Amino acid sequence: MSANAEMLDELRKIRELLTPKPAPPAAPEPKGLSAEFKAFLKNYKVLGLAVAFILGVYLGALVQALVKDLVLPLIGIPLSGLGDFSTYYYTFAAQKFMIGDFMAAVITFIIVAFIIFLIVKLAKRYKID
Repeated sequence: MSANAEMLDELRKIRELLTPKPAPPAAPEPKGLSAEFKAFLKNYKVLGLAVAFILGVYLGALVQALVKDLVLPLIGIPLSGLGDFSTYYYTFAAQKFMIGDFMAAVITFIIVAFIIFLIVKLAKRYKID
């Protein structure tokens, strides 16, 4: 066998090894309503979504309490003439502009967004999906 024929034979073997194998057939569809429902819960991770939603609601309530009960009084200390900062408003043309309430909402949003940012950053660091 010549050197060219050996080289061609080696290249054919390498090509066979590099050729991707066909994917295995897909799993059969679940039969029955209960099996479909279980597959739905598993595929769309509904339980994890529900837990995240519930934790998000309570995290929001916790941060809102933090802002209204601790942060806004700290802001109100130098502005002692205003009283309770969260109830501060400005009246113009017989309309009340609830500036303190809006500031509480903005501060709450910033804190919640920062906490979610930290959670996502930690999840990426530990490769949690």
